Formats: sequence, structure tokens, C-alpha cells
Amino acid sequence: MEQLTQNLKDGFMQLLEVPFPALEKGQIMVRNHYSVISAGTEGKTVKDARLGYIGKAKARKDEVKKVITAAQTFGVMKTYQMVKNKLESPSPLGYSCAGEVIAVAEDITEFNVGDVVACGGNTANHSEVVVVPKNLCVKINNSEILKSAAFTTIGAIAMQGVRQAEVVLGESCVVIGLGLVGQLTLQLLKAAGVKVIGIDIDNQQVALAHKNGFENAWERNTNGIEEIILQQTKGYGVDAVIITAGTSSLDPINFAGEIARKKANIVIVGAVPTGFDRKNYYQKELTLKMSSSYGPGRNDVEYEQKGHDYPISHVRWTENRNMQAFVELLENKKIDLTHIVSHVFPFNKAKEAYELIVNKSENFCGIVLEYDVKKELKNEQITISKTLHPGKVKIGFIGAGSFAQNFLLPNLKNQHLVSVATNRSNTARNVANKFGFETCTGDADNIINNEDINTVFIATPHHLHAKYVIKALNANKNVFVEKPLCLTTNELEEIKEVAAKSKGQLMVGFNRRFAPQIVELKNKLGNALPKAINYRINAGKVAANHWINDPEIGGGRIIGEACHFIDLCRFIADSPIKKITANALSSANSIQDTVSISIAFENGSIASISYFSNGSKKLAKEYLEVFCGEQSIIIDDFKTATIYGKSKYKTKLAQQEKGHQQEITAFIEAVKQGTSLPISFEECYESTKATFEVVEQL
Repeated sequence: MEQLTQNLKDGFMQLLEVPFPALEKGQIMVRNHYSVISAGTEGKTVKDARLGYIGKAKARKDEVKKVITAAQTFGVMKTYQMVKNKLESPSPLGYSCAGEVIAVAEDITEFNVGDVVACGGNTANHSEVVVVPKNLCVKINNSEILKSAAFTTIGAIAMQGVRQAEVVLGESCVVIGLGLVGQLTLQLLKAAGVKVIGIDIDNQQVALAHKNGFENAWERNTNGIEEIILQQTKGYGVDAVIITAGTSSLDPINFAGEIARKKANIVIVGAVPTGFDRKNYYQKELTLKMSSSYGPGRNDVEYEQKGHDYPISHVRWTENRNMQAFVELLENKKIDLTHIVSHVFPFNKAKEAYELIVNKSENFCGIVLEYDVKKELKNEQITISKTLHPGKVKIGFIGAGSFAQNFLLPNLKNQHLVSVATNRSNTARNVANKFGFETCTGDADNIINNEDINTVFIATPHHLHAKYVIKALNANKNVFVEKPLCLTTNELEEIKEVAAKSKGQLMVGFNRRFAPQIVELKNKLGNALPKAINYRINAGKVAANHWINDPEIGGGRIIGEACHFIDLCRFIADSPIKKITANALSSANSIQDTVSISIAFENGSIASISYFSNGSKKLAKEYLEVFCGEQSIIIDDFKTATIYGKSKYKTKLAQQEKGHQQEITAFIEAVKQGTSLPISFEECYESTKATFEVVEQL
């Protein structure tokens, strides 16, 4: 199938041949008939991509700060490669579409194959096939309105703005900004019995409003526009103002303050600054509100990804119910998009549509992409190339996000890379092209069942690790899985059972064992015992709603990350764990991520792990001290190592080195030679089990 993508480096746009996206729990697969281009949101994305590096930096100042921070941690060259990788990756466009359901996940009961639906969200892209969570899909009862229904997501944005305005039958509302969202807002307000006034700086947009039957639409620079609005509202001012404009000017927010009555609501839907003049807002006690996209549920993982609805008695209008309401208005002909749809482009000419937006060569409003639904589509792997590679290691890769692309895949150069699977079609194709895989797919089972593959790398979100580890071991593959090995004790025991029967071997990506400074530490200490280890991790704060803190997806920060540090201490001590205890800092929330862990080893060594999330970001992340045999070794953030013995000396690396390259090299060499993996399953099992014990104690 084909998907429209854009390169963030230079704005290069193409229809990319990609595999079908992966269909996961709670999702439906839809063959697009139509998708809508949001000229405002997508137009800015396209324009920003075409800027030079300085222009990009000005447009994305927050991203520049992240780059500077990364450079301080990883070094300039590594950060450069990470940024380059991000910019050169093809990114999908679009977030509002409509089409026919062609597959549903096993747990879906609300939709059936053959249903006609409207879809929204980050995966409702300009693509021949999309996969969308169920709460971002609504059924369409009348297939004749399918083209109009492709606007549903954008309609929900307009509808949420209207709901935030809290206007009722007979009241008045001004809409500032008469682009696509503004035009839809006018129609929604009219359908609700509200007296509507439209304002825009562009006379063409005002003319379009007139064409749609809104006589009270005016240019912003019309002489006496404030007096005109007062006359329309019997001298009181309007009951609400909805700003759907996109501009860097303060005029919309200040103009809203001038024309609003006392105690009115001002709602911001578009991208405008909020540094308003205080006078009107203070004297009139105006309420300024921000409208959040399609409505309640937006960007809530529990709602969007996991499909948990909000009770209607508590949240009357969620984003899904807003989408449903918009479709019903279309079906009942309360909204007419005849004049709003200004252009319809065949999907294979999508690039021309964006050139129209960027160059403004014609007047436009609603731009629709129409798909060839008679074209035969097959859910097949995409063949990239067929290259002969020496050696016996034939690799399949499941999951290839930023971490895998920056820290794992670059270390697999010159290996036989057979196939890569990711749930995002464009990522699968990009990774296959960039790193030299023969094929790409959206279905991980194609990796597991491929007899050509004898070694599987797993770098998916944490909750999928156990699933694919078990499948790969059952298929007698060698497995490298990023930490954590799994999220529950039951999963761990099942993996243990399967690993014992499998002809393949399993290793967890505990890379710090392989860091050059850890290797030097082990050599310096030799067989001396016992060892006293003090390991401080300035983990930093992570938002409570971050995926790592979700027990079902990330497993929490102890399972998701602290397993690294438990394993490293076990490696340095070179002894099984005898006892482990843990205490957490009291917190107002239920997240326990400031934790002190104490470990006693069977050979008499001890370790103290301080995993703290409440410190300053300016402090380096990791600080390791090891005391043994009248020697003291300090490793500071895997950059510097100071050794105190009969004399003192210090080594410093050019950049942080945590052992990723050495880890991959050792793993591949062991598979080639048919020897035991560099970390035994027993140690991977022990470190993982110890992590679960910490969580149980907390």
C-alpha cells in the first residue's frame, strides 16, 4: 500500500510503498476512501520542514533545548547522528479520514468488517490503509456522506470549541478566523440556534461565509466593526467569542476583549498568542478558555489507546461523542459542506494539494484526497533488497523506535538483516531502507515464522517483550530483548519454562556490563572480595501520565529502568543475590520512583542503589562507587573513571559510553560461534526476579 510521508530534513514528500500497519488490541483497520488535509496544521508542518536549519531552530525552540541537553550527555557527534536520524525519517501526514473497515482486533465488538466509518487521531493518516483505536472511530449509517464524513475529526475540533463557549439558543457568538475550522464552527453555531457573526482579515474567507449563508460575516478592518457588532447585540456585546485563527498577532485576543459583553467566554481553538491587554478582560471579568482538540479523552492513553470510555453521566461530550454528533448532523443535513470542499485531489496527486497550500496559488478551504478503492491491496511484506551476507546470523528485528535506531541498529552493520517489523508502516519502510533489511512488515509474526531468520531482536514497548520472547523461543530462535525482560512474575516463569525447552538462547540488553569503564573496573579489582558498591542514579522527574509509569505498558520505572542498575551491581559483585530490601520516599501520588535499594550477595558483597527522581536536572545521571581491597573506583556518568589505590589516576572518554556497541558485538559473536551468550539466562532471570521483589516490597 502507499502512504503519504514527508522528510523533516528538507520537506521532501512522497507516496511511499509501505506494509500494512500492525493491528493490535482495541483497534480497527480501515481502507481509506477519503482523507482531509488540514491546511492550517499540516500546512505549517510542511512549511517548517522546508525551512533551513536556522529556520527550524526558530520554529522549534523547545526541540533545540533538548538537542543541547543531549549533546552535553551523549557528545556532539552522537547527538548529531540522533538528530539526523529524526530529520531524515519519513513522517506521516493527516489526522482525519473516512473509509471501510477491512479488519478488527479480536477484542473489538463495536465494529464489523464492512462497516463504513470516520476516523481521527495520529494514525488516521493520508494512507491507503490505516489502523485506528476504537474510541477514535465512529460508524456512518449513510455511505453517501462518506466524503463529508472525512471532515469528522476537524468537525469535532470545531464542536469542542462551541461546547467550551457555552452558548445556548438565542445567544450570540463571534467567530474570529474563517478558515476550515472557522467555517465549520459557523455552521455548528447556526444549527444550535445561536446568532453568529464571522470575522476574518481575508476577504475571500468572508466571501465564502457569505456563500454558505452567513450574511453577518465581516472583514476585520471594516470601518466601525466594533459598533456593527454592538448593534447586532443590542448594545451589550457578544455572549462568546471563539478564536479559530492562526496567527502570531495579538489582535484576535484583544479584539475579542473589546467586543465581548461582561462575563463572556473567550475560547481559543486556533494557534494564537495569549498575551492580551488587561483592561477589557479585567473590567468585564471575561473568562478565557483553551479548547483541547476534539474534546475530553484527547491524548489520554486510558481513553484513546486502551479504549476505556468516560461515563456519560460524568463526561457528556467526549471526543468520540463529539465525532458521533458531527456525523449525525451531516446525516440529518444540518451541516452542508458543499461550498466548504474547495478541492478534491486523487491520492496519487496529493503532493499537488500541498503545493497549493504552501504557495497559495488558489483560494482554498476544505481539501480532500480521494483514494482508488478499486485498486487491489495486499497485506504483504515489502521487499527492499536482496544482498548476500557472510556468517550464520540471520536477523529479524521487532520494534524499531528511536532507541533501536540510535543505539542498537547502528551496531548491526555488515550483518545479515533479513526483515524488520514495526507497528507504524512508514517506520518499517524507513528502517529497512536505512539499515539494509531485505524486507519490512507490519506483522511481527512474519519475523517469528520466517525460517530464514535464526536471531530475533526485540525492542518493542515493554508490555510486548514477554509475548515476542516466548514466541521467538518457541520457534527456536536466538533472542536479544531490550530491558525489561517482562513485566510480571507469571511472564518471567513462563519464559523460564520455554527457555529451558528451546534450542535458541535468550539474552537481555543489560548493556552497562559491557561499558569500557566497567570492564576496566572488573580487571582492576580482579578476584578481590568482598565488594561494597554505592550506585546513585539521578533519574529525573517523569510525568505521572508518561507511558513508563503505566503498569500495563511500561511497568513503572523500577521494572522499566532500575533493573539495569540491579543487574550491574550483581555483575560487579559477581555473586548471586542473597537478600534485597527497598524503601520509597513518601509521595503525594502513587508513583514510587525515588527509591533506596539494598542488596546483600552470597559472597559477602553489598550494594546500595539510590534511584532518585527528585533531584536537579543539572546533576549528571549516574555515579558509581566501588570499594574493595583498599581500592576505590569512581565512575561518573560513564564519562570519567577515577581509580584510588597505591596511586590515583583518572581516565576520561570523549563521550558517554554505556556499552551498547560492545554488547551487540559480543552477542553476535556468540551466536556465530555457537557458544553461550555473554549474559547467561540464569543471570537475566535473577536480575529480573530481584526487580520484581523490589516492587513487591514497595
